[in-house]
Amino acid sequence: MSLILGLESSCDDSAAALVASDRRILAQAVAGQTEAHRPYGGVVPEIAARAHVEILPGLIRRVLDEGGIAIGEVDAVAATAGPGLIGGVMVALLAGKGLALAAGKPLIAVNHLEGHALSPRLVDPELGFPYLLLLVSGGHCQLLEVLGVGDYRRLATTIDDAAGEAFDKAAKLLGLPYPGGPAIEELAKHGDASAVPLPRPLVGSDEPHFSFAGLKSAVQRAVATGDFRPEDIAASFQQAVVDCLVDRTALALRQSDAPALVVAGGVAANGAIRMALGELAAREDRRFSVPPPWLCTDNAAMIAWAGAERLQAGLVDALDVPARARWPLDEAAEKVRGAGVKA
Repeated sequence: MSLILGLESSCDDSAAALVASDRRILAQAVAGQTEAHRPYGGVVPEIAARAHVEILPGLIRRVLDEGGIAIGEVDAVAATAGPGLIGGVMVALLAGKGLALAAGKPLIAVNHLEGHALSPRLVDPELGFPYLLLLVSGGHCQLLEVLGVGDYRRLATTIDDAAGEAFDKAAKLLGLPYPGGPAIEELAKHGDASAVPLPRPLVGSDEPHFSFAGLKSAVQRAVATGDFRPEDIAASFQQAVVDCLVDRTALALRQSDAPALVVAGGVAANGAIRMALGELAAREDRRFSVPPPWLCTDNAAMIAWAGAERLQAGLVDALDVPARARWPLDEAAEKVRGAGVKA
């Protein structure tokens, strides 16, 4: 058994966690910055980076104390090395390098997306490789075959906005508070999902990718008319996103022999999306796995778990490993059309 200290700071959540390779979470702590960014309607990179510098050391001390572990007793330090806001990414990575050097332990530079991709295995011991992954978050919307640790084949990506980005922009148009995803989901509970005619970009297309920019623009036009209740716009928007995700994932399932469908990333915390994709998996006779909502959003437990998986595979990093603002899981994937492609 190995014990991993995980560190995360790629966006606006500072986090630390102690996770054992037998899937025990000994301690974890997450500190968000919602109130600091709320006046701006989104994350301000400079504010986020400064907050990580102030917050992360205390979280590290807290999880070590709660876990009753000295830094010299961990087997490795895993830190997010990208992708994300580069100023933020550097905080966790530099902290991880310093702790690994001081304690004489291996450093594991974790791709934040791999943290999401492997997170279901932390809570689902029966989930084996391969599986089809819908990775859906604020910055990414991808379908990948997860063949093993560090082994990914991208089947689809977004050609413009990611689903989570569209949620945040739609929420802002409706005057809802940041973060937009949970606000849209709550308002949608009181609306009619068929009340507002909104497009479903690429639904029914043989092109495997996602597109949400047109849907966002349609929401903007619906708000501007003043003809629709905000709750109806929210419900209709959420249903349109659900329909797009289900249609594109169904296409990928027809192209993949993977026995399981897995959903991860911040948007996977949305209840309507979880339910619809679970129903899709049942129709396609695939096993369905999705982490609990707390593990879908940014956290260090998933980084520590990815570190444990990589350590077991013998994948460790030198102390000069760089921080990366962009870092695709499948670096060999072909480029797709679209100026806003999220690799």
